[in-house]
Amino acid sequence: MPGKPAKSGTNIDDPVGSERLPMTSSTAIESGGDAVVTHLEIARLIERAHRRFLDLLRVELTRLGTDDISPSQVMLLFTIGTDELSVRDLLERGHYLGSNASYNLKQLVDAGYVHRSASLRDRRSARLRLTAKASGLCDAIRAMHDTVHRQSMRDETDAHELNVAYSVLRRLEMLWTGSLRYGEG
Repeated sequence: MPGKPAKSGTNIDDPVGSERLPMTSSTAIESGGDAVVTHLEIARLIERAHRRFLDLLRVELTRLGTDDISPSQVMLLFTIGTDELSVRDLLERGHYLGSNASYNLKQLVDAGYVHRSASLRDRRSARLRLTAKASGLCDAIRAMHDTVHRQSMRDETDAHELNVAYSVLRRLEMLWTGSLRYGEG
C-alpha cells in the first residue's frame, strides 16, 4: 500500500507494481516492528531504475536502427538539449565525470551528433551544440516516450503519483546537495 511502511520481513511494492522488492534488515531500519526505507535504499533503487531506463533506450535505439550511439550518449544529447554549452557547463548540468564525458563527447562528435567549436571568447574552451542528426534522434525518442507515458497513465491518480515521485526525488536531490555543500542533512 503506497505511503505505508511494510512490515519487517515482508515485501514492498515498487511504484508501478511490476515487481516486489524484499525489505531486509540490511536495507531498512527497524522501528517498532515496521521497516523504514533508508536513503541508501532509495539511492540503490534510483541506480537500478537508471540502468533499466538505459536498457529501454537501448531497445529504442535498436528499433530505430541506430547503432552508432550508446544509451549513455543519448542521455548526454538530452542534457545538451537545444542549448549551446561549454564542456564545463555540460559536466555540471549532467553531473558527469570528466574523462567519461570527454570520451563520449569525442564519440558523439565523430558520429555527427554533436558540433564542437572553439569559443569565440576563450579559444581554449569548446562550445557544444546538437546537430540536426542528434535533434532528429532526440525527437524520435521523445515521441516514443510520450506515447508510452500516455498509455501508462490510466487515470489522474497515476499522473498525481508520478508528480509526487518526481517531487520527492527532487527534494532528496536538494537534501543531498545541501549535505555536500553545507554539511547539513
